[in-house]
Amino acid sequence: MLQAAHHPCYDEFAVTRLTSVASDLSDSIASVRASLQTDVEGIGSVLSALDGELADCIRDAISLMMGIKGRVIVTGMGKSGHVAGKLAATFASTGTPSFFVHPAEASHGDLGMITEHDAVLALSWSGETPELSNLIQFSRRYNVPLIAVTCGADSALARAADIALVLPKIKEACPHGLAPTTSTLLQLAVGDALAVALLEARGFSANDFGVFHPGGKLGATLRYVRDIMHIGGALPLVPSQTSMKEALVLMTAKGFGALGIVDDADLLIGIITDGDLRRHLEGDLLSLSVDQVMTPDPKSISQDMLAAKALEVLHSSQITAVFVVEDGKAVGILHLHDLLRVGAA
Repeated sequence: MLQAAHHPCYDEFAVTRLTSVASDLSDSIASVRASLQTDVEGIGSVLSALDGELADCIRDAISLMMGIKGRVIVTGMGKSGHVAGKLAATFASTGTPSFFVHPAEASHGDLGMITEHDAVLALSWSGETPELSNLIQFSRRYNVPLIAVTCGADSALARAADIALVLPKIKEACPHGLAPTTSTLLQLAVGDALAVALLEARGFSANDFGVFHPGGKLGATLRYVRDIMHIGGALPLVPSQTSMKEALVLMTAKGFGALGIVDDADLLIGIITDGDLRRHLEGDLLSLSVDQVMTPDPKSISQDMLAAKALEVLHSSQITAVFVVEDGKAVGILHLHDLLRVGAA
């Protein structure tokens, strides 16, 4: 097998290069820190602007978007276009029907997607993006409300808009002041803030949110307890005054690490867990009745509770299983493993 020739300067070169890389990485962290600081200052400038005219314009924009019968059409070119696409998705998923229209495609037929019942939210940092021209003219011709997000107060976009959200002119994180960085962050932040304000104004709940997010971990946490719980013959329930000898057999067979105690009216009056068993190990456990071992008035949840809330109950109470109760009767049981199984934990 051929052997690579050993270069006499190889080791020295490698050490020099590693030293240089370490120095570059140190410089990179300083660069990242400076960029983030610029971004923070940019957000701060928007917060300060909310003490002035911007607040009134945002109120008007929210009122306008709340009042339309159609969709919010979000548009923008270049990096603003990427932000616009994300914002359209956020609006749509939080109760404000919305989609993205590419301004260049709009000039080749996609203007037909926009109706008189819609409103256009146009993003352009300069406000002079030429690709937006036809879309702006269309909105004016057909009386489609136009909201601008720009830093150009006297720009073509701001002048044409019904409402102009004029953001402060800020320094870009890009050291050359060329690449859209802090500016796109401000567009995104303001757009997200509009979506949240609309969500709250509409009374859009976590339950509503679940309708649009059925997949992944988020979808799992927005499932209802009734969709996950065990019911019927799977429930570990015994009547009051049952002997512990008999109760332990059932508790072991059901496998939840918990046993519910019910009275003559089938109301849940207590629970026995592994912790209760350990507390009675020193005595003659098998000679006792379930009433002597159980913890009365056990923690319970509703079948209409979201999985995310049920998980919070289990964690905060430091328990692994909980009975689902309706009108005082146990209608189901939920174990931490069930939440793990569906991806909610």
